[in-house]
Amino acid sequence: MSALDVLGDPVRRRVLELLAAGDKPAGAVSAAVEQEFGISQPAVARHLRVLREAGVVTRRSEGARRIYGLDGAVIDELQHVVDRYRSLWAQRLDALDTEIARGARDRRAAEHKEQRDDDDLR
Repeated sequence: MSALDVLGDPVRRRVLELLAAGDKPAGAVSAAVEQEFGISQPAVARHLRVLREAGVVTRRSEGARRIYGLDGAVIDELQHVVDRYRSLWAQRLDALDTEIARGARDRRAAEHKEQRDDDDLR
């Protein structure tokens, strides 16, 4: 499963948001997600495992605690994918802006012509 695939789940995206602020113990991540989504600790643990297996997050041990953090290389990969889509959308949005401006210009010209025609009839 790719990093982008695993982020289709809102719980996993929230875990990423929490870890974006810095490494956190599994208990802190679990407590926040359990409260926000109303899911159990084992369910949160499964989401963390999916993220870890996809390489999105890392896990290290500090005594009995498990500390989770974001894997910078995967985040860079995700940024690359997002940038590709952003460039596709940017081109289409630029074209839409051009068409909207053209339509507004044509409407103003038509209104101006109507105004002149009305003035000529008087």
